[in-house]
Amino acid sequence: MTVSAPTKLWDKGYELDPRIEKFEIGDDTVYDNRLILPDVLGSIAHAAGLAKVGLLDGDVFWKLHGGLAQIADLAEDGEFSIEPGDEDVHTKIENWLTQQLGEAGKRIHTGRSRNDQVLVDLRLYTREAVLPVYGAVLEACDALLQMATEYRMLPMPGYTHMQRAMLSSVGVWAGAYLEALLDDLDLLDAAVKLNDQNPLGSAASYGVALPLDRQYVSDLLGFGKVQNNVLYAQNARGKFEVAIVQALTQVALGFSKLAQDIMLFTTSEYNFFSIDDSLLTGSSIMPQKRNLGAVELLRAKGQVMLSYQQQMLGVLIGLPAGYNMDFQETKRPFMEALDLIENSAAVVALTVSRLVPNENKMAEACSPELFATDAAYDLVLQGVPFRDAYKQVALSLDTLENIDPEAHLVKHTHQGTSGDLRLGVSSDKIAHRKEVLAKRAAELDAIKTGLLTGSAAGLPLPSPGPTNGSLPQPAGDASDR
Repeated sequence: MTVSAPTKLWDKGYELDPRIEKFEIGDDTVYDNRLILPDVLGSIAHAAGLAKVGLLDGDVFWKLHGGLAQIADLAEDGEFSIEPGDEDVHTKIENWLTQQLGEAGKRIHTGRSRNDQVLVDLRLYTREAVLPVYGAVLEACDALLQMATEYRMLPMPGYTHMQRAMLSSVGVWAGAYLEALLDDLDLLDAAVKLNDQNPLGSAASYGVALPLDRQYVSDLLGFGKVQNNVLYAQNARGKFEVAIVQALTQVALGFSKLAQDIMLFTTSEYNFFSIDDSLLTGSSIMPQKRNLGAVELLRAKGQVMLSYQQQMLGVLIGLPAGYNMDFQETKRPFMEALDLIENSAAVVALTVSRLVPNENKMAEACSPELFATDAAYDLVLQGVPFRDAYKQVALSLDTLENIDPEAHLVKHTHQGTSGDLRLGVSSDKIAHRKEVLAKRAAELDAIKTGLLTGSAAGLPLPSPGPTNGSLPQPAGDASDR
């Protein structure tokens, strides 16, 4: 097969200076390779929409469908990719269709712009890409739940201002990070729901003078709703993605704090936890060193996430309404942010699962001053006003005696303390989220399969009369569609 040189979709017969082309494309094609399948799915639904309103006949739709499905197969086999000379994923796919299918390929772009095309690609990409992120964070939740459950009543000093403060437990410590992650996933839910809107039909920001059925296309793609206002659809480029990054930055914040605690608590000065050697690296000069390099990087990744968030917001703030090429600069930080949290969550799950408390060291650290507040409350129970009790204890700290931390910890019985952590609530939330995640993955797989095989309900029928034998035929019976 002879393949002609790539043609720009905007070609007007003049040559673009290669320095401008290189600058505009940058490394965008690297990330466009992640958008091949989303672009195929969006194009199938768009072509079906054109056929529904009479802008394509059924046979042309199925010809396009066959070509698009073939692209998906080639991409899966590593035989279709986006290179800098292709300009972008949209150009590569349309050029390929035109080279293979002739006039039919030239019809695929009717009624859309690369602007709403990349929007739908990113929306479809996002709803798939967040699934492994959810899964990885839930694995980290599982590890924290296991630790909080197993060591729920293991005494541990609690700290404020980096100084010993009050008696706590490993259960409280691990449970705090567990509940934070579950709350962060609630934030992520809201951002993901925002993403679940179909932008196709907004074209270059102002719609088109064609009778497009946007709801039909939206239903084929499985979106929750159509993003109604065509200008808002374009203004939302980057806005929806950064909302997801902002939610994930909360996850990274928790990971970074947890990493800092682990770094402190595994030092020889604290020695509250030991960690498996398989997670440790060494020094090129100091033979004794055992370094938690991955945990140190985990601590730093919080700053990296902040930089992704800032990059995206910095690009978006102050832009005029409508499509602007600046939006392209939000793609890389967005995709890298998703990767970062997925990988970081896996490290958290692994690290927490291999932390072993050193019970004796924690018990030794539960020194008498940890119980100063409790001593004040003992006086309160005898009728002394709290402020007077506080002063009495503060003036006699040197008389505080050693107290058995395990015996004292059982007094912590109110909600949220060691005696009533309600870990069952967190366990139920994790289980429910896993069920929802599995269901969502199955739904998205069904949508993809239906569009790629042609078995999705609602796809157009071939035109009546004899069909060209070279045209791909729809899968299943007509009644299935």
